[in-house]
Amino acid sequence: MGAFPLVLECTPGPSPGTVRGKDGTIQPVPSGWELVPPGDPALTRRLKSAGAYWLVSEKRGRKIFSRGLYAPLESILAIQKELEGERADPSFARKKEAARVRREKLQTNYQADFERAVLDFLAFHSRFESLAGKLARFVTAHATPVGSGTVARTKMIPLEKRAEAAVIAWMRHQTTAYDQMVIPRIKGKRREIRRMLATRSREILGAYRRGDSISVTCPLGKALEKLQ
Repeated sequence: MGAFPLVLECTPGPSPGTVRGKDGTIQPVPSGWELVPPGDPALTRRLKSAGAYWLVSEKRGRKIFSRGLYAPLESILAIQKELEGERADPSFARKKEAARVRREKLQTNYQADFERAVLDFLAFHSRFESLAGKLARFVTAHATPVGSGTVARTKMIPLEKRAEAAVIAWMRHQTTAYDQMVIPRIKGKRREIRRMLATRSREILGAYRRGDSISVTCPLGKALEKLQ
């Protein structure tokens, strides 16, 4: 065990049976180790607690995907057997169902809180009250699913900021040509374009907040009409 790190965060190596460490070093996978693919969180957690493991992930574009972890085969088999015994117990199914109900309740409550936060951010004039409700529902449905990876799922910023960011992101994709833009691979260019589009989106929202007369060509109105 002393010839290689017991715990390592890495990416797939250039050839089968190898990985690349964060420092760029190529490491052969230790003899007697196997790759456990993602998908069984309990198995992954226990293997991490057991001691030696190498966590493998891969960056594709701007997203990072787990490729599982390498661990000693004897540890994998022992923990799998342990889990099989626990999962065969009738109480396991009851606990799993209770956990599912709790998660669904938390998700339902969060969606309700998030939708209210979106409505507070929109703050539309009373003449556009129904449209604000419709927009809040669309934004919430898009932003809050578990595992969506949207800003609504982070706890690093306050709820009201999450709601604001989710509205601006939804408008960027639904009311502008952002998704069809060919953006030069220049550092900061995508951020610059997003800021410009966010400014336009805020101008549109401002008209609804003031209760202005809205043109039939308004991109927000057209987007909501299309999504009916």
